[in-house]
Amino acid sequence: MQIIDIPSAAAVGGLATATLQTATLQAAIDRAAEAGGGTVVVPAGTHRTGALRLRSHVELHLEAGAQLQFDPDPALYPPVEAHWEGAPATIHSPCLYAQGETDVAITGFGTIDGGGAPWWDTFRHDRDALAYPRPTLIGLHDCERVTIRDVRLRNSPSWTVHPLRCDGVTITNVVIVNPPDSPNTDGIDPESCRNVRISDCHIDVGDDCIVIKAGTERDPERVPCENIAITNCTMVHGHGGVVIGSEMSGGVRDVVISNCVFEGTDRGIRLKSRRGRGGVVEDVRVTNVVMRGVMCPFVINPFYFCGPDGKEPHVADRSPHPVDDSTPVFRRIHLAHVTARDVHAAAGHLYGLPEQPLSEVTLDDVTISFAADPVPGFPAMADGVPEMTRQGFHMGYLADSVFSRVRIVGADGPGFHVEESPTLRLTEVSVVSDD
Repeated sequence: MQIIDIPSAAAVGGLATATLQTATLQAAIDRAAEAGGGTVVVPAGTHRTGALRLRSHVELHLEAGAQLQFDPDPALYPPVEAHWEGAPATIHSPCLYAQGETDVAITGFGTIDGGGAPWWDTFRHDRDALAYPRPTLIGLHDCERVTIRDVRLRNSPSWTVHPLRCDGVTITNVVIVNPPDSPNTDGIDPESCRNVRISDCHIDVGDDCIVIKAGTERDPERVPCENIAITNCTMVHGHGGVVIGSEMSGGVRDVVISNCVFEGTDRGIRLKSRRGRGGVVEDVRVTNVVMRGVMCPFVINPFYFCGPDGKEPHVADRSPHPVDDSTPVFRRIHLAHVTARDVHAAAGHLYGLPEQPLSEVTLDDVTISFAADPVPGFPAMADGVPEMTRQGFHMGYLADSVFSRVRIVGADGPGFHVEESPTLRLTEVSVVSDD
C-alpha cells in the first residue's frame, strides 16, 4: 500500500480557478490501483476537475481545507450505463464514479462541490438540452465494501450519493448541503443494496434526505434493498426525512431507523408507491425520532402520482383492482417513541390499497402537536388529497394494526379519520386542545 500526494493547483500550472486537474487526479488514482491499492491525498486548496473514476482498494482522502470543485461542462462527464428513475439508462457519468470495484473509500475533512447551479438551471429551463440525465455527485455501482466518511458534500447536480446494487456500504459523519430549491438533489439514495449503514450524518437538501429504493417495473432485474441501518442523523428542509420508494419493485426489507432529528422536512417517515410497481416493503422499524416543523410526520401512500406513468387512471382509482405481482405490498411497519412538534398539515396519512390493505402497522408512544400559525400543505402526493392544516390522522385500508399511547394536541377537528379498517385497534389514544 502506498500514499500518493496530489500536487497543489498552483504547482500544476496556475490558479485553481483556471486549471483543470482531471488528468492529474485520475492518474494518481490509477497509479495507486496498479500498485495494489493505497491512499490518494488531495491537499488543501481548490482543485477543479471533471468526472473521476474510482478504483478498487484506493482511498481518496481530502485533507482539511481541500476542495474538489467539479466543472459544469457536460463534456467532462461522458455517458455511462447505469440506472435513472429506477430503470436501466444511459446517464452522464457521476462526478465520482465506480463500477464493479471493491474496497472503495472517500474520506477526509475536505469538501466535494458538484457545481450544481448550471445543471439545475438547464433542468428548469431547457432540460432537453442535455443528451443524458444529470450526473450524481457520487455514484458507486455494483461495488463491494464502500466507505464515505467525514467529507462535506454540496451543490450536487442531482442525487448526491447513489450506491446502486452495492454490498457493504458505510456512510458516516458526512455533511450534505444543497439549496432547498435545487431540483432532485436527494441526499443519500441506496438502491437495490445490501448491508447499508448510514450514521451521524447531517443532510440539508432540495429533495428527500435519505431514500431507500429498489428499482421500478421498467427494470428487468428485481433486486431488493435490504439490511439497512440509519441512526444518529439530522435531516433539514428535504421533501422527506427518511423515505422508501417510490421505486420499490425489487422489494425493501429489514430497515431500522433510530435516534434521528427531522427539522422542517415536508414529511417525516414517508413510504410511497403505486399500482404497477409491485414489490414488498416489510419489517421496517422506526424508533426514537424527534420532528419539528414538518408538514406531515407519517405517510404511507400507494397512490403516488409523480414520475413516469403516474397520471395513468389506474394509479388514482380508489376502487379495488385484481391483486397480482404488480400490486405493491406494505406490511410490518412499526413506529415508536416519536415526538413531532409544530406540525402543519396533518398528523399522518396512512393508506393501503382497497385490494391490498396495509397490514401490521403499529404506532406506540407517539405525540404530535400542531404549529400555532400553520402553512397549508398536501400530506401526500396523490389525486384526491387536498391541502390541509392542523388535521389528525387520515387512514384507510389498514388490517391487523394497532395505535397505542398516541397523543394528538391541537388538531382542528377529529384526531382520527378512519375508513375501511375494521381490524384497526386504537388503545390509550388521546386528542386534546392546545396545551
